[in-house]
Amino acid sequence: MKEMKNTTKKERPSTWWYIWQLTKYKPWVYGTFGLMEILIFGVFPQLSGFVIQGIFNRLTGEAAVSLNLTTLAILLVAVAVGRGIAFFTDVWLYFNFQYTVTALLRVNIFDTILRRPGAKAVPESPGDAVSRFRDDAQEIAWFMSEMLIVLGFGVFAVVALIVMLRINVRITLIVFIPLVIVIFIANFANNKITEYRQASRNATSKVTDFVGELFGAVQAVKVAGAEERSVDHLKALNVTRRKATLKDVLFSQVLNSAFHNTSNLFTGLILLSVGSVMQAGDFTVGDLALFVYYLSWVTDFSAIIGDKIAWFKRLGVSIDRMIYLLQGTPARKLVEYAPVYLRGDLPEVAYPKKTEGDQLETLEVHNLTYRFPDTGRGIENIDLHLTKGTFTVITGRVGSGKSTLLQALLGLLPLQSGGIYWNGKRVEEPGEFFVPPRSAYTSQVPLLFSESLKDNILMGYPVDEAAMEAAVHAAVLDDDIAEMSKGLATVVGPKGVKLSGGQRQRAAAARMFVRQASLLVFDDISSALDVETEQALWKRIFTTQKDATCLVVSHRKPALQRADQIILLKDGQIEAVGRLSDLLQNNKEMQRLWHGEEKVS
Repeated sequence: MKEMKNTTKKERPSTWWYIWQLTKYKPWVYGTFGLMEILIFGVFPQLSGFVIQGIFNRLTGEAAVSLNLTTLAILLVAVAVGRGIAFFTDVWLYFNFQYTVTALLRVNIFDTILRRPGAKAVPESPGDAVSRFRDDAQEIAWFMSEMLIVLGFGVFAVVALIVMLRINVRITLIVFIPLVIVIFIANFANNKITEYRQASRNATSKVTDFVGELFGAVQAVKVAGAEERSVDHLKALNVTRRKATLKDVLFSQVLNSAFHNTSNLFTGLILLSVGSVMQAGDFTVGDLALFVYYLSWVTDFSAIIGDKIAWFKRLGVSIDRMIYLLQGTPARKLVEYAPVYLRGDLPEVAYPKKTEGDQLETLEVHNLTYRFPDTGRGIENIDLHLTKGTFTVITGRVGSGKSTLLQALLGLLPLQSGGIYWNGKRVEEPGEFFVPPRSAYTSQVPLLFSESLKDNILMGYPVDEAAMEAAVHAAVLDDDIAEMSKGLATVVGPKGVKLSGGQRQRAAAARMFVRQASLLVFDDISSALDVETEQALWKRIFTTQKDATCLVVSHRKPALQRADQIILLKDGQIEAVGRLSDLLQNNKEMQRLWHGEEKVS
């Protein structure tokens, strides 16, 4: 992981390039936002300073002021009101821009993840991905919003520098010395800033990851009696996180303290210097009031510059962490322009209509190979031939490569070698090709969301009541729904915890059937079903999905008996292909499996 991050950092564009691309995404919003920051921190404070100078000069009579005190007071109030209006506009633009940029980054990350092979969607764990997806995307949007404060203060500082130089050069130079010191400190601390932020982010990811796994494995933890050990491990992770975060925050606070205290020390020096100049008569009370007013702004500007330089160093860490989720996709993808929808109705999802090319006539696989990098296990040189309307069962011992074969075929694992042909045409991107209406897939452990049963089946897919009822019937789920108090509106809980294993499998089957795909792929979907329900399931599939071609992983006798062809795997390779009767007569491996189901899953 460390090696990948270092490579990414070398190959990716600079941090400023990413900021510039995001600036151009919504130029009018960001430009207007910047204008408000200039007004709030650059223009209106200057106007206030000039009015205050005029008031004190009017009171002391040390300099000619054409406006009377009442007019000056009205001007001071008018400037404050104008600044208040600018503040309200700025707040709206601030959050609008932040949410827009954050949404764009997350859209691009999520789009990349969804296009990855399903079994390799994220490089680490979902919890780690959530941390990067949530915190790091927000970090860059927050930085860009806060960076405009520097622009506003910068305009103020330039005007203040010109005004103060015209009044007194020596004192003005003293005012700006802290800015140089602050920049030097921030650059000197660069390596530590990056190191502490990286450690803090990684520690947070580990906590998020473990909490996610813990919630998903409560039952396993209880069965194993591991509650205490799990809590202790979580405490240990949090201790590491606390220490890493403390170092990060403490170092940032030390830097901020150095920035502010440097400015404060020079503020005292400036006040001492002003005294001697005033005694010489070269400094009016109005000038003093203006300098004192400028002091707080200019010294704050020094501290802000130091903070933003340190923040910019930390920002590079967040960009690297987000790029890591892209897993080899060009780093520029992170800021690729795409529509985001913060207001109004979301656009309608366009579901492709089934065309003649989506109808399966033949599916051929030649020399399909995938081996897991860490173990070397997998499948090798697999050849398949399926024709329309047939029922093919893949079977074999545990670890023979049955699920791996399905995942490699459907693009859920990256294809290492071999070719896949749909109706004689090569499939270049299986992960994007094998989707409804061409193909539908149910994994060995179906994933359900904590929504209603109906929403879990449809997942936004638009169908009428008749099609929904037909899918539920085909999945042998109608009797179960009739016994539920809320029927299809029943909320199934996280991962379908309120349903039995068999109900979850059949809900996933209904999700497949409602899409009316040409190729139906089942990975041991009947493993939690009793024999009677399983027989009813296969029978209804044959009667209701007449044009569908089925590719099924199973070791169950009802499936094997119905198969038009059985593909027997052993050690990742095809041992034999044929009908059940032929394999039982001629193949010893099939004979052992048939008479010893407990050895297979």
